Amino acid sequence: MTKKDVLQIGMIGLGTVGTGVLRILEKNGEEIRHKLGVGLEVKRIAVRDPHKPREIEIDPSLIVDHPDHVVNDPDIDIVVEVMGGVDLARQAIARALENGKFVVTANKDLMAQHGLELLAIAKNQNRNIFYEASVAGGIPLIRPLKNSLAANHIEKVMGIVNGTTNYILTQMSCEGKEFSEALAEAQEKGFAEADPASDIEGLDASYKLAIIAALSFSSKIDMNDIFVEGITNVKLRDIRYAQELGYAIKLLAIGEEAQEGLQLRVHPTLIPADHPLAAVANEFNAIFLEGDAVGEVMFYGPGAGSLPTGSAVCADIMDAARCLQHEVENGIVEATFGTKKVVPMEKQQSRFYLRLKAKDEPGVFASLATAFGEAKVSLDMIIQKRSDAETAEIVLVTHGVTEGNFQKALDTIEAMPAIRSINAILRVIE
Repeated sequence: MTKKDVLQIGMIGLGTVGTGVLRILEKNGEEIRHKLGVGLEVKRIAVRDPHKPREIEIDPSLIVDHPDHVVNDPDIDIVVEVMGGVDLARQAIARALENGKFVVTANKDLMAQHGLELLAIAKNQNRNIFYEASVAGGIPLIRPLKNSLAANHIEKVMGIVNGTTNYILTQMSCEGKEFSEALAEAQEKGFAEADPASDIEGLDASYKLAIIAALSFSSKIDMNDIFVEGITNVKLRDIRYAQELGYAIKLLAIGEEAQEGLQLRVHPTLIPADHPLAAVANEFNAIFLEGDAVGEVMFYGPGAGSLPTGSAVCADIMDAARCLQHEVENGIVEATFGTKKVVPMEKQQSRFYLRLKAKDEPGVFASLATAFGEAKVSLDMIIQKRSDAETAEIVLVTHGVTEGNFQKALDTIEAMPAIRSINAILRVIE
């Protein structure tokens, strides 16, 4: 293969991330050329609406109205997919690979659901897919998992991988705002979508966990095996109680490999205030890893945004360019993905935070203790505060217990005549 002086890039999508990619390529083009020994030139950009006003000045001759005009162009060497969505992106990437092109994508939904299928196509075509930007924006994570930490047996991964929810919880804990007010502010500042459901219900974080867990544990991950719970039921009251108990509340994506199998879950969590993840504020992300050789490692930085995510995309473009320049036909270094047992959620163990209201009368604590004792649940901390003349608010924190046993105790408690309401149930980690 004759080496080129300039490699041609075709982009699919020109939203927030695509705009960031173009700005970086334009601003740092000479530096990138110097590092690569070859120039990068954007030849075509496929968009849904060619007439839509853009944040960046674009040569109109570059704009096309369908991904086929990019993936079928024989002069394009690298296809960059930043359009989002699943079905059309999946078709476009598969076609690009079949046409002998290297692919860069920032699409977490796609890679979580169809990544293994697309990597198999890439391998068969002696090409590769680069997807650093699909998980944590500008934070290097995919590359370290595939390379720097490859000699480790990863025992646990735990992280804040959604900036929207972290911003909301930070505003609630630091500024005393209720959930609805913090969400509205996040939307106003561009940290949350007009429809924030995927973020606040934990789905976005679960896609990212699927990608991280697959690489960490060398296993195929079925999205249905990930327990997902969002932050919509987290109240300011719970955040204040957590602080009183020495904890912060964060939406965590957690993956562990135990002797019984993989444990995969996303949920709001009470985490000790002195843990490094507790200090991660606002829209920032952080991922905490434990490897048997390296020990504890944390990656921290902006998890989204035009330029941070564009930075990761451009780094992947440069890796693809090196493959082309050095005639590396198949640079896939993903592990062989096996199939590992996943522990059902009811058998996973956690500590629990429970907030309830009960009649302020003798014998309530004794009844609660009996219900927990019969379900083999041990209590660690108790806070009681009177809500009014007849009702007391009680906060309980358990020792480690299986989800199934805790639910058994909860079923008994909910049926007790003295219990007015169960107001919050959250998990606790040490």
